[in-house]
Amino acid sequence: MKALETYIRTVQDFPKKGIGFKDITTLIKDGDAFRKSIEALCEPFRNQQIELVAGIEARGFIFGAAVALELGAGFVPIRKPGKLPAETNRETYSLEYGTDAVEIHRDAIQSDMRVLLVDDLLATGGTAAAAIRLVQQLDGDLIGAAFLIELSFLRGREKLGSVPIHVVIDL
Repeated sequence: MKALETYIRTVQDFPKKGIGFKDITTLIKDGDAFRKSIEALCEPFRNQQIELVAGIEARGFIFGAAVALELGAGFVPIRKPGKLPAETNRETYSLEYGTDAVEIHRDAIQSDMRVLLVDDLLATGGTAAAAIRLVQQLDGDLIGAAFLIELSFLRGREKLGSVPIHVVIDL
C-alpha cells in the first residue's frame, strides 16, 4: 500500500486564492487507505479507556465516528453555531478576518469522562483550541487530540496547551 500522504490531494486556490486546500476525499474513497488512517489515528489511544470521541465539524465527523467505533467509544459532535437542537455551550475563536465559533450540547460529556478530540486537519489551531475549551468546560478528562494531517509550518499545536497531540501525516 502507498503511504497515506500520497492519497491527499492539494487543490490550489480553494476556498480562496492563495490557499492550498488539503482534500481528504481522495483518501476516504479508498477503503484500504481509509482503514489504515483510522487505525493510525487510534494507535496511541487503544489502551487509554476512551469513553467518548468528540469530532469537529465537518470532516472531523468522518474520522471521529470511525475512531469511536474502532475504540468502542461513543461519539459527540462539535458543530458550528445553530446546528445542535438542545442547549449548548459555545466557544469563539479568531480567524484571519473576524471570528467564528463552535458549540457542543451541554449534556454531551459527563464530569471526568475520558474524551479524545478528533479532526482531519490541524492548521492554525483556532478551532481545535476552542473545541478543547468546550470539553474542559464540561469537565471532560481530555486524554488527547488526534489529527490525520498537521500543517506544522502554521504552528497550530502551540495554541493547544499541554494536550497530548497525535498526528498521522505532517505536511
